[in-house]
Amino acid sequence: IAQLKDVIIKPDAPSSLLLDKHADYIAAYGSKKDDYVSKGKMDTINVDKAVEFVLSCMNFDGGFGCRPGSESHAGQIYCCTGFLSLTGQLHQLNADLLGWWLCERQLPSGGLNGRPEKLPDVCYSWWVLASLKIIGRIHWIDKAKLRRFILACQDEETGGFADRPGDMVDPFHTLFGVAGLSLLGDEQIKAVNPVLCMPEDVLQRIGLQPDLLS
Repeated sequence: IAQLKDVIIKPDAPSSLLLDKHADYIAAYGSKKDDYVSKGKMDTINVDKAVEFVLSCMNFDGGFGCRPGSESHAGQIYCCTGFLSLTGQLHQLNADLLGWWLCERQLPSGGLNGRPEKLPDVCYSWWVLASLKIIGRIHWIDKAKLRRFILACQDEETGGFADRPGDMVDPFHTLFGVAGLSLLGDEQIKAVNPVLCMPEDVLQRIGLQPDLLS
């Protein structure tokens, strides 16, 4: 019997959100602002053809690969479900089948992996959880165990998040760790939209609300 890959969370790992530390970590990381490409240019592409291609990447397990016939992967699933949301095509998903595949990504530690037989990674707290939120199946996983895993990935000195407990922190995993906690309902963090990974109040202000399944 193959041994299940997972991690061990140490008893002294953080168990609460180190909000002040996170603020320090973000403030200390560079000063260059990224440019954001504005939405609203959907008419510059052939949406029907794009939808056709994305749906051709759907697999028998309900997930999506990066091209037709490729293995399902949580990161690609997020991109495809987000795209189908923005194009009003979520009804073409098999939400239950996809939901089960996503739920199977949760390991005994509470963390989520991106595909079978891989270690958990805090970034999948976003890719998997956001996909589940988009298809209306977020209640299918153990939220308390996932929250414990995410919090254990914090660095108590710098406030950043790592991919796994005890590893080096970085902005990538910090963003998706905090965003994952938002989707879990953490009251210290603004509500984040699962499709665009932006604060809900910002989207409301500009009148943008992507489709979600119930």
